[in-house]
Amino acid sequence: QVQLVESGGGLVQPGGSLRLSCAASGSIFSINAMGWYRQAPGKQRELVAAITSGGSTNYADSVKGRFTISRDNAKNTVYLQMNSLKPEDTAVYYCAADLSFRAVVRGTPGYWGQGTQVTVSS
Repeated sequence: QVQLVESGGGLVQPGGSLRLSCAASGSIFSINAMGWYRQAPGKQRELVAAITSGGSTNYADSVKGRFTISRDNAKNTVYLQMNSLKPEDTAVYYCAADLSFRAVVRGTPGYWGQGTQVTVSS
């Protein structure tokens, strides 16, 4: 089993920045890819960004140029740096992990975090 614990969410004004962190523990040998999803009220969960252990990435078009995903393999932690935040970025952000990058990108990872709320509002 793998446990994912997110942190770093909160309330920020439009144009501001936040950095989310997700630390993995447990059977970490069973994960290669990690990523971030988000779900706004009344909407489906959507991929924000994903990254392999080698650093290959995939971003949603809506966040390209504003968000950056990175990971520290030594700490088994993935980060999401969010800049130029917009009210439409408001959502619960979930960390995801799986051995398969495809599974993370397709929304079927084996492991999910509990979610952290990000609210962008003035």
